[in-house]
Amino acid sequence: MSNEYQFPFGEYVHPVVQEDRTPKKVFVLGVYASAVHAKWVDKNGKIACKALAVASEPRIFWDGNEKEAEEIIKKIRVPSEMGHLELPDEDFNGPSAKALDERILAPLGFDRKDAWLCDLLPESRLNRGQISVKSKKYDPFLEKLANEGLNEVTVPKTPKKFCGNERVEEITKELLESQADLLILLGDKPIQQYLHIVEKESYKRLDDYKKNNGYGKCTNVEIGGKMIKVLPLAHPRQIARLGRSSQKWYAIHQKWLAEKNNKG
Repeated sequence: MSNEYQFPFGEYVHPVVQEDRTPKKVFVLGVYASAVHAKWVDKNGKIACKALAVASEPRIFWDGNEKEAEEIIKKIRVPSEMGHLELPDEDFNGPSAKALDERILAPLGFDRKDAWLCDLLPESRLNRGQISVKSKKYDPFLEKLANEGLNEVTVPKTPKKFCGNERVEEITKELLESQADLLILLGDKPIQQYLHIVEKESYKRLDDYKKNNGYGKCTNVEIGGKMIKVLPLAHPRQIARLGRSSQKWYAIHQKWLAEKNNKG
């Protein structure tokens, strides 16, 4: 992994991984690390970007704590000609973490202390919206403010493939180290790029898994010589309707939540 990539206004990308390495009950595999977002206000007081990715999250599946966000944002130097950064609306930092806690872990009877968290790619990447802001609003300042140390944004765009064979092996080592008996996969990507690699007979899409096993149902899979229960669920983006999301998977997950509540 690399810490050579830079966000707008200079912060470097760093890997965000599980810090508490004590044994856990459940292992959660997501897609890629998010970022700390800030509202960028130009020198005329107009909003240049409601939520600009400016730094790596302080920890994996960060909950968007405003005090932490403010401390990180305050340390970032912005040339006066480009305005300033401030806290964004509260929904722009940590929404996936909140959805994971409230809509996946809690209904299963777990909380954060029970979970080992992991991503296919433990680094931030730029989605289409961030790339557009970079190109249209940030890059035009580069030549003019180079003498003030304004950096080129070098964080790569979101890839199609998040996880190669070497990373698959790293994830398996983490999974075994966690001692977890349950592996939760968040959406299609962890199924395609991890589970299907370690278990060739597994499904490639959540939809196929649902049709054959039912949504929210576990199957047993041998990974790294250990038999582990595998539970593929929709990604937090879908189950919490974050940005562009699928109404289909939101509804399916809502039904699963209702069933869990009724059993409780």
